[in-house]
Amino acid sequence: MKIRKADTKDYPRIMEIWESSVKATHDFLKKEDLELFKKLIPNEFLPQLNVFVVEDVGIIPCFFSVSDDNLEMLFVDAESRGNGFGKIAVDYIINTLQIYKVDVNEQNTQAVDFYLKQGYQQKGYSETDGMGKPYPLLHLEYSINK
Repeated sequence: MKIRKADTKDYPRIMEIWESSVKATHDFLKKEDLELFKKLIPNEFLPQLNVFVVEDVGIIPCFFSVSDDNLEMLFVDAESRGNGFGKIAVDYIINTLQIYKVDVNEQNTQAVDFYLKQGYQQKGYSETDGMGKPYPLLHLEYSINK
C-alpha cells in the first residue's frame, strides 16, 4: 500500500470514490447540491488543493486533499469502508503532513465519530458550510497530547 500525490488522470477515479462515499454517508445532502459539488470538485476545488490517493495493489480505494493547514476532503469508496484506509490516510495527514485541522459536516455522524475516535476534538462550530449552504460544520483539531 502506498500514498502518492494525485494527478489529473486520477480525477475520474477520485470522483467515483467521492460519489460512492457521499451516497453512503451524506443522506442529508440535497440532490441539487450533490450535482453542484460533482461539477465544482474536479474543476474548481481539486486543482487548488494538494490531493493524494491511497493505492492498494494498483487500486485506489481512498483519496484526501489538504490545504496549507486543513484536511479538506477524505473519502473512502463505499465498498472499501471499514478496511482501515481512512485510518492510514489520517496517520499520514497527521504524522507526515503535520496537518491537524478538519471541518466535518455535523450531519455526517459516521465521519464525526471516525474523527473523534482518531483523537480529534471539537474546537468550533459554523451554522453553514464554506459555500454558505445550510450544512453545519464542526471544526475539529487533532490533539497532539492525547
